[in-house]
Amino acid sequence: MKIQKTVSILNKRARFEYELSDEMEAGIVLTGTEIKSLRMGKASIAESFCQFINGELFIINMQIEEYKLGTFYNHKAKRERKLLLHRRELQKLERRVKDVGYTIVPLKVYINDAGKAKVFIAVGRGKKQFDKRETIKERENKRNLDRILKKS
Repeated sequence: MKIQKTVSILNKRARFEYELSDEMEAGIVLTGTEIKSLRMGKASIAESFCQFINGELFIINMQIEEYKLGTFYNHKAKRERKLLLHRRELQKLERRVKDVGYTIVPLKVYINDAGKAKVFIAVGRGKKQFDKRETIKERENKRNLDRILKKS
């Protein structure tokens, strides 16, 4: 079992599925075995989202695998984990999410220089099918342009 120096777990589909705005960094409340698994890179935020429960922000469906050396102290792989933000930031996010079609999406989970686990979140509005096609076309055009420039 190897602990990684830098841990960065990305939600690659978020930028494709949502139009993102209001990005911010939040702390996350984890247990001992969760942080150990996270430091080994055993986590996924592919299907996760954030939701307000009793005025507090929680990340739902975040998958952190059980720690192999954890005994009966081990955590549940998918549980609601509280996010830590200032009150004003929480109020701002709650106002934005009350609008129809907006949700809070985690983009990245990482460990900062101080050793704290952080989540980078953004407010997103779901893209329509034609918006997704436009994104694919732009990506392919950029890739073709880079190939042409690389050859010359």
